[in-house]
Amino acid sequence: MRELAAMYRDELLHNVIPFWMNHSKDEKYGGYLTSLDRDGSVYDTDKWMWLQGREVWAFAAFYRQLEQRPEWLDMALHGARFIQRFGTDASGAHYFGLTRDGRPLVQPYNVFSDCFCAMGFGALELVQPGSGYGESAKKIFEAILERRKNPKGKYDKQVPSTRPLKSFALPMILCNLAMETESVLGKEYVDHLIKDLVREIRSDYYKKELGCILEHVAPDGSFADCFEGRTISPGHTIEAMWFLMDAGKRFGDTELINWAVNVTLEALEKGWDKEFSGMYYFLDIKGKYPLQLEWDQKLWWVHLESLIACAKGYLYTGNEELSRWFMKLHDYTWKHFKDTEYPEWFGYLNRQGTALFPFKGGKWKGCFHLPRALMQIWKTLEQLPR
Repeated sequence: MRELAAMYRDELLHNVIPFWMNHSKDEKYGGYLTSLDRDGSVYDTDKWMWLQGREVWAFAAFYRQLEQRPEWLDMALHGARFIQRFGTDASGAHYFGLTRDGRPLVQPYNVFSDCFCAMGFGALELVQPGSGYGESAKKIFEAILERRKNPKGKYDKQVPSTRPLKSFALPMILCNLAMETESVLGKEYVDHLIKDLVREIRSDYYKKELGCILEHVAPDGSFADCFEGRTISPGHTIEAMWFLMDAGKRFGDTELINWAVNVTLEALEKGWDKEFSGMYYFLDIKGKYPLQLEWDQKLWWVHLESLIACAKGYLYTGNEELSRWFMKLHDYTWKHFKDTEYPEWFGYLNRQGTALFPFKGGKWKGCFHLPRALMQIWKTLEQLPR
């Protein structure tokens, strides 16, 4: 595996980062254009706030973790200024979508725009201490926690008293966000919060008898036998598990690392398409019909997050099963998602592994999962023994 580190490094530095540098920066109105066609040309100009925050984080992370290139820092600051100027409503919540010139388009109907804007500002604070971005990140983080029990607030379509459910997405992302913003939240606070989130994930969302993490459970953590309650997302589970592996490493908790490795292996076994290969997007834990009609699509981020988890888990434990899965995923991912004619990767494949769309970015895909994965895998593989 270690010999593949250069492959991930070169793809990031010579292909993916230049693609976003060359095509995403909106010089006229600020922020980033993310709806980019196969060749990088813009096919839509609406701006999605969670992707704005993610791209700020990405370029700040490149600057801090790879090389202090002024153009990378300038790219991060370019997006941050747009977010600060246009990103929030009167209450301070971040809109989901804006027009190109910054006019509100989609209401702040959940907290995930807030999460990634906080992550971006937290990353900037690490490279520009005292710049004020850390204060913004902390303020946003505190507002997210205030909405923790009701993240959609007035935008929730469900009648709350009939079948209340809570989503795995929030504790999962908070684990990562807390570690990313530790410089402004403080180590003691982050340690306490992560331990609480880990407890919730393990006690409420993981079902030992089913061998999986559920995407939605009742408020007390019990199983809800409905479409949402039966849904599992193998990629979501596996992404969370590498967050928990890092948490285990942080605390010196080998039991937590091994637990996360085992859950990862369970999700890989359940999620792998044994007929056409690749990882399913969604499944119904009872083998019924998933609510999501796109359940059998193969998505870029699912495979990339699985590669990160396998690499980290193998580094931390030496479990050979993870090495075998890494190579299996590596072969599939590079064969089917990488565009051999233009920079950047395809995001969506059909079940058989053919690209459904040629575009490189849109409302859901931006400068985040691919560059983060390439950086994480590169740096993780380099730590493996020769």
